[in-house]
Amino acid sequence: MTLDERSIEWLSEVHPDLQLVVYRCAEIFDLEFVVTEGIRSAEHQRQLVDSGASQNMNSRHLTGHAVDLAVLLDEEFRLDWPLYHKLAAAMKEAARIEAVPIEWGGDWLKFKDGPHFQLPWSVYR
Repeated sequence: MTLDERSIEWLSEVHPDLQLVVYRCAEIFDLEFVVTEGIRSAEHQRQLVDSGASQNMNSRHLTGHAVDLAVLLDEEFRLDWPLYHKLAAAMKEAARIEAVPIEWGGDWLKFKDGPHFQLPWSVYR
């Protein structure tokens, strides 16, 4: 699968290692997905925190170390967890192939975030 133009545009501003993983995932994942967000402004992050959609102002989106992804089925964004588990498995496999460590928001113990994939703080500052 190839990514749509908007996804490619979102990816162009994130860290090159994360780009590699997302592009590899697009090659191996059996469903269509899109990038719904890449780098984020501080103003947008503040709005997300204020609305409860994000927990803090220390998001990896602010530095280009995170992306949000959504599966498309019949041209509709799907946010159901079974699909995110499938997408996460493909992203983790893509990361393994590219030798790039990633973290999935769905693995977090608090504030699970299915669409969110990021490069870890411990490796990428």
